[in-house]
Amino acid sequence: MKKILKRAAYSLLIIILIFNVIAAFHAWKFTHFYDDPKHINKRPEQMSAREKLGMVFLGVRISKSVIKTYPDTIYQQISLPAKNGLKIDGWWIPVANPIGNVILFHGYNGSKQGPLPEATYFRSLGYNTLLIDFRAHGNSEGNTCSIGYYEQEEVKLAMNYVKQQSKLPVTLWGVSMGAAAILHAMNSYGADLKPVKVILECPYATLKDAVDSRMRSVHLPTTPLSQLLTFWGGLEQGFWGFNMQPAAYAKSIHVPVLYFWGKQDIRVMEAETKAVYGHLATADKKLVVLEDAGHESFCRKDPAIWKQQVQAFMRQ
Repeated sequence: MKKILKRAAYSLLIIILIFNVIAAFHAWKFTHFYDDPKHINKRPEQMSAREKLGMVFLGVRISKSVIKTYPDTIYQQISLPAKNGLKIDGWWIPVANPIGNVILFHGYNGSKQGPLPEATYFRSLGYNTLLIDFRAHGNSEGNTCSIGYYEQEEVKLAMNYVKQQSKLPVTLWGVSMGAAAILHAMNSYGADLKPVKVILECPYATLKDAVDSRMRSVHLPTTPLSQLLTFWGGLEQGFWGFNMQPAAYAKSIHVPVLYFWGKQDIRVMEAETKAVYGHLATADKKLVVLEDAGHESFCRKDPAIWKQQVQAFMRQ
């Protein structure tokens, strides 16, 4: 009996070790991008069975996003210095006779070219716009992404730059990881950052929730894989992953908020949306649910509703 128990204990230990090794590989691949423009990134749900099997054990090699689309108007390319020495790239696009400023932040593995349509509409309303590439994205330096944790610094850098260019009020707009980074930054920097308004589009509630969505997309059990990836992902980058909680950071938001979520979103669940929105400390908030939209640009998916809601919010 002792031998059987001993063998069982060794087997369990080996299984735990294997799970942790796999999780460490996944966490590394999930947060490290490669300078390989020829490689085509695929969403997990687009992969073949063989590709998914490879992903199960080694994770997915993800190429750094590449800028292919540029503003269709005159713009100034800027470079902001981050504390770790990385240069953060952005497009500053002023308008004649502005009434305010809007800073736009893209999502995971995206770039500043993503919200170009949103920026165009904000300018049509009379706002200067600044679009930023997070670290390891687009034309910014680096290859390591923290899914919104360290990216809070880019939010602060962008805000500082705009304040140097204009004395007019600033609105922050962010989608997915960009929205999570805004929430994190407003919680961390407080009055040093405070914008007059915020527009959030489908942020995740916790980092573990973000990892859950990745597991669901390849039909893998979220427990214990999500917990392991959250642990290793944070450990590899020097922070406690379970503390990355945009839903909790929402309690620090006291300015007006316009919040968008797509009913067909398979990445960010309804419960997450309710958690973040419910914790927003401001009484001046509005949740807009687009019935036919998923985890995507709402400006592109349903421009009429998006523009109507944004215009009303910006003019109130």
